[in-house]
Amino acid sequence: MKKTKQEKLAYEPRNFWKEATFEEQKKAMAYAIPYIEFLNKAKTERETIAYTLEILKNNKFSPIGKKGSRKVYSVFRNKTMAMAVIGSEPISKGFNMIAAHIDSPRVDLKQNPLYEDNNSALSCMRTHYYGGIKKYQWVSTPLALHGVIIKKDGSVLNICLGEKEDEPVFVIPDLLPHLAGKEQYTKKLDEAIEAGKMNLVFSGMQEPGNEEKEAIKNYALRQLHEKYGITEADFQSAELQLVPAFKARHSGFDNSFVIGYGQDDRICAYNALMALINNLPDKPKRTMVVYFSDKEEVGSQGNTGAQSIFIQDFISDLLAHNNEDNSSANLRKTFINSQILSADVTAAIDPNYPNVHEKQNAVIFNYGIGISKFTGRGGKYSCNDANAEFIAKVIRIFNQAGVFWQSGELGKVDEGGGGTIAYFLSNLGAEVLDCGVGLMGMHSLYELCSKADLYSTYLGYKAFLQAD
Repeated sequence: MKKTKQEKLAYEPRNFWKEATFEEQKKAMAYAIPYIEFLNKAKTERETIAYTLEILKNNKFSPIGKKGSRKVYSVFRNKTMAMAVIGSEPISKGFNMIAAHIDSPRVDLKQNPLYEDNNSALSCMRTHYYGGIKKYQWVSTPLALHGVIIKKDGSVLNICLGEKEDEPVFVIPDLLPHLAGKEQYTKKLDEAIEAGKMNLVFSGMQEPGNEEKEAIKNYALRQLHEKYGITEADFQSAELQLVPAFKARHSGFDNSFVIGYGQDDRICAYNALMALINNLPDKPKRTMVVYFSDKEEVGSQGNTGAQSIFIQDFISDLLAHNNEDNSSANLRKTFINSQILSADVTAAIDPNYPNVHEKQNAVIFNYGIGISKFTGRGGKYSCNDANAEFIAKVIRIFNQAGVFWQSGELGKVDEGGGGTIAYFLSNLGAEVLDCGVGLMGMHSLYELCSKADLYSTYLGYKAFLQAD
């Protein structure tokens, strides 16, 4: 049907399922299959790094510094990494980067977690939640234990318990409704589950006839030593995380959604990785970079967060690897000449809570990759407010590649808000725009995305990395 003059003048985002070809729709559905496998294999930062390294090595990437390699990577502290395909132009003329974070909200074990509870005659573990969770979502749900223990001799013990069907899972028990009247029901939602009461049930057995003090805890310690060769002191040098034991799955009667843990922000990390790998047959003009950061959910601080010097050091090493000047002055100019998509998720309109959004400026499922000029909260505090010139350039790139896209904010003004790593990267002088997938149930144990938006975001990232 021919568009009217008024329709040509108006802005109207396009629905993927309404306007994409049948072949495009088939590709979107197929693209989600390996993505679900990724979500089930990579539930922590370290696991995401390990998964990515395997992909890179299979595609002949080398550690940065290997002479003659045009496909390089660098891993730092096993929690953050960057990878690049060097283009034909000098890197100092600018690079194209997709920057995502690979940490997700979760519940961590404390450094002295194990204790015997005299009231219940059980051994339990104390926890400390990480990131912006709704604490009530984490009780009475099956949890798996992931992480590492660094033993006294320096050896690394990788832990993954609760993911296989024949393995035990863990639970933080909730209070039964019959007795919750005063303890929970009279409190506000964010106070009903106290952080200090989020202790998981670890074990209940003890040796027959053993009358020693803390027999249940000591029996658990003996089991841990027999199975893993660890003592209680080894918890001091451990990073153990509780994550949902659920598997990511296809969702919806029409199979058009993906539901799973950690899509904030591994959905964007996966898309960035696939965009880089699938651009390899084309020799790029500008250098293509993908950056995975840690600690975004708690402020991006620390030596693996986006506020660290890692990404600057990587670009400096990349310049040197390419026989270019990597002085501090040229490094600054390189960032100034570069363009970056801060690849993070945004909030899609939830049919049960549409009132927290302003529909005219909100992301909607099935309308493609979401562009956000700014994030932050209130009067745009703690945000990167992308320049109009760069937004126009990104939109041109998407339009020329036939990418379905839309724009939106993170809720109504003063409704709440949130931040990304965008402003840390823009502080380095680069052009930066927030650009990612809209989710429902963000930060929950089971986040929901549209396969149309998943695939559109991949295509958008792929086109951006290729752009001049």
